Amino acid sequence: MSDDKTTHFGYQKVSVEEKQQHVRAVFDSVATRYDLMNDLMSAGVHRLWKRRLVEMAGVRRGQRVLDLAAGTGDLSEKFSRIVGPDGIVVMSDINEAMLEQGRTRLVNAGLVGHLDYSIANAEALPFANDCFDCVTIGFGLRNVTHKQFALDEMFRVLRPGGRALVLEFSHPTIAPLARVYDLYSFSVLPMLGKLVAGDADSYRYLAESIRMHPDQQTLLSMMEQSGFERCTFLNLTGGVVAIHRGYKL
Repeated sequence: MSDDKTTHFGYQKVSVEEKQQHVRAVFDSVATRYDLMNDLMSAGVHRLWKRRLVEMAGVRRGQRVLDLAAGTGDLSEKFSRIVGPDGIVVMSDINEAMLEQGRTRLVNAGLVGHLDYSIANAEALPFANDCFDCVTIGFGLRNVTHKQFALDEMFRVLRPGGRALVLEFSHPTIAPLARVYDLYSFSVLPMLGKLVAGDADSYRYLAESIRMHPDQQTLLSMMEQSGFERCTFLNLTGGVVAIHRGYKL
């Protein structure tokens, strides 16, 4: 637990201001190698997890989508192709280096005209009430200092009838898998980070941040506390990852 002035950065207890600085430094460090590391860390399975989220989002042509913690834009790219020129996708991240990587990637892919970009803190979104049909956050909620604030904001900016989806590393539901996952996370992952991104510490933090993230049922309850209804979650890869979905009715 943390009070109003302190929080967790991985396993460390730090001030809120320190966490924001540390998280920014982590993603500044890994931005240029982020996509490559995602493929290596998950053996490419992260693409299947994101595809499943897009399917569950049910986004249609002409709709408005907010993609939080958008990073290098995997989800934004998929949503952009679905909503078409009559819709809009706002690609948002608190980290400018990550957002710039994503913007460059999507411009190079020819996706212009119905994509907007916003450097924004998920805890205090610079958008009006009731303005998006869908809000997503992929592998970003665990890095948010006050997760409940972020869920509240996601609810606020959704239109009635809209839905929010959270794709995040979670807690494995199979004991043998959990043991293998721990060994991989704290031994292999930092080594990969050192070899590929030149940064073992950032990937050690990512492993720790996953362990500090609420489990599936706790996150479901947090979404309900923010006002979401019909909340459900889907475990993927034995609970290594989960997709939570809730509606604003």
